[in-house]
Amino acid sequence: MTYSISSAKNEPDIQSNVYTSLDIPELAHTIAHINEEHFDELLGFLKAFTSLTTDEMDNADIQLTDIYAEGIALRVQPNDSAHPRADAQNLAAQDHDFFIPFTAPITQLSELQTQYILLKQRADKKLGKKTIKLTEQKFIVQDSYQVSENMLRLVLTARETNTSNPVPVNEAGYAYLFDLEHNVTDEHDRPSRSHCYYTLRKAWSTSDGMQAWVDVFLHGDTSGGNWASSLQAGDSVISKREFPEKVEHLHEGQALLVADETSMPTVARLLELWDNPLPPLILCVTQDEKDQAYFNDVKINADNMSSDIESNTDNKFTVLPLVTGQVNSGKELATLIDNTVGDYLATHPLKIDKVWGALEAGAAKSLRRLLKQRLTLERADAVVKVYWRQD
Repeated sequence: MTYSISSAKNEPDIQSNVYTSLDIPELAHTIAHINEEHFDELLGFLKAFTSLTTDEMDNADIQLTDIYAEGIALRVQPNDSAHPRADAQNLAAQDHDFFIPFTAPITQLSELQTQYILLKQRADKKLGKKTIKLTEQKFIVQDSYQVSENMLRLVLTARETNTSNPVPVNEAGYAYLFDLEHNVTDEHDRPSRSHCYYTLRKAWSTSDGMQAWVDVFLHGDTSGGNWASSLQAGDSVISKREFPEKVEHLHEGQALLVADETSMPTVARLLELWDNPLPPLILCVTQDEKDQAYFNDVKINADNMSSDIESNTDNKFTVLPLVTGQVNSGKELATLIDNTVGDYLATHPLKIDKVWGALEAGAAKSLRRLLKQRLTLERADAVVKVYWRQD
């Protein structure tokens, strides 16, 4: 399954001799995006398909270096601090390149997503992890109502029990890719985006099947917001893809959770399922102060709390409210969040060990770097996801 394309001297340049380069102008941007936003998946590929140890990967820089018709090339470069290099010859001996093949060759960028998902599914299966599903799920709308100033809750049911693809009841951040065009009744009202991801706020079993909440942030004239607002009781909604969230690293250590309006449902469910003796610190950034009320009725799971914390703390978690009065995106927001965290830690004796957050793409990219530096965390412990992009 895996072929090393070692950089050791005297070996032929098999990158050019064996694999087919793709002449696609957007390829460099795609590679940069995967390196920035999908690091955990690259790490999973190496864990599943190579003999590298966890220590070797923890002490190395990992990069996707190229995408060929037949597969992807990954480079593992030991960090200087952990493995000092004496000279260029030592550099060549320590860097390692790995080729991981696709199930079938690709010829254009549109085929990459399918092969990448199949590669992720294979890796997750080998590692015993839940993975992305390319499957259809049907829900029926029962009701909808506001849970905060700009958050609309869809109450959905799955009328028939789907034993092959059940709705998860104990997962935070589980995302469905909803088909917005499924609900189009007038061709003139076709949305600019045909699909949108929304996270499952909560799901539970009833005598009539599964019931679920999906909370949608309404912010102006958007495809997803217009779709959610237009739904009526009895309407069907369809999802085309499902994706589990990465939160396993939060089970130990002091956690910081960073949420905007799009990721507040994930954080709320994380709290209800909290599996860590230490309560998290939460930074909640909203455009409207009234949306800070979203967490008012959320209760943290106290089953695994330390006894002293459980008895001495009323709400058992702290929320730092950050109200901006504007669309929450970009580097400026990341700097504001980082400074707010720094100001809080300057007056509270708290050492942050793990981070999970989800924001707009530009803010997420910048905040990930800032928090890693401020909190001196490894990349795997500083998970800041992209939940939406500024159009």
